[in-house]
Amino acid sequence: MKKAPVNKIIWFSNVDGPGNRTSVFFQGCTFNCQFCHNPETIHLCSHCGTCVVFCPVHALSLDQDNNVIWNKDFCIQCDACIRACPHDASPRIRWMTATELLNDLKRSMPYIDGITVSGGECTLYTDFLLEVFPAVKKEGKTCLIDSNGSFDFRQDSRILNCSDGVMLDVKSVSAVWSRELISYAPDLVLKNLDYLLSAGKLQEVRTIIFPGKDRENEETVRYVAQRIQDACDYKIIRYRPYGVRERYKSQLGEETTDAEYAKHFALLAKSLGAEKAYVV
Repeated sequence: MKKAPVNKIIWFSNVDGPGNRTSVFFQGCTFNCQFCHNPETIHLCSHCGTCVVFCPVHALSLDQDNNVIWNKDFCIQCDACIRACPHDASPRIRWMTATELLNDLKRSMPYIDGITVSGGECTLYTDFLLEVFPAVKKEGKTCLIDSNGSFDFRQDSRILNCSDGVMLDVKSVSAVWSRELISYAPDLVLKNLDYLLSAGKLQEVRTIIFPGKDRENEETVRYVAQRIQDACDYKIIRYRPYGVRERYKSQLGEETTDAEYAKHFALLAKSLGAEKAYVV
């Protein structure tokens, strides 16, 4: 039976798609975004044991094989283990079957419009999601995918066919800036953008606006706006340093992107036909 590493579940969210939604965050990511607000989701735990001694309530321990064991009943969610981890990982995950996750989702199902799967990068676990989505849709709920675009939706359309849409990050269209920013080339992300548009499965696009990166910001916003037009929402997101790893703050800056500066790019997007562009 397939299992996937679930980092956390937010039972009620109104920022992860339309309506009231339950958001499921999976562990593991294909990118290494310098600006990531939850870098503890990037890698799977390597069981180095560093975090164990930092837990103030002994919710972490090592088993006989030196694997880190998390006791969620003891855990007080203080994040001491995450701050101590040298590998951008978290020991606080649950390897769940689809049945186990669906049983957990029953508590919020009567009160939500649907679920959104995120991460990390949820498309690392498409086979798992292929078991979850049909069951959720039988309840009359929608299923959205929050993705960084590293999964080739053109090559395997099964997950797209049983979902209601994709919320896609387009972080940069510049090959140089993209590799510097996220350690990944933008080619597949941009191909996914076009494919999801043609398939009618693009729920929203998000682009982060960085202070002092006028050319890079404008290049990306122009590219996205001209393609999506009024097909979906376009979130122009202000860079915020909160949660960003210290080693990257010197490159990205310690200041939140100015609201008026971000608004300039939302207006640019609107002028190019992306009428549903707005700043967050």
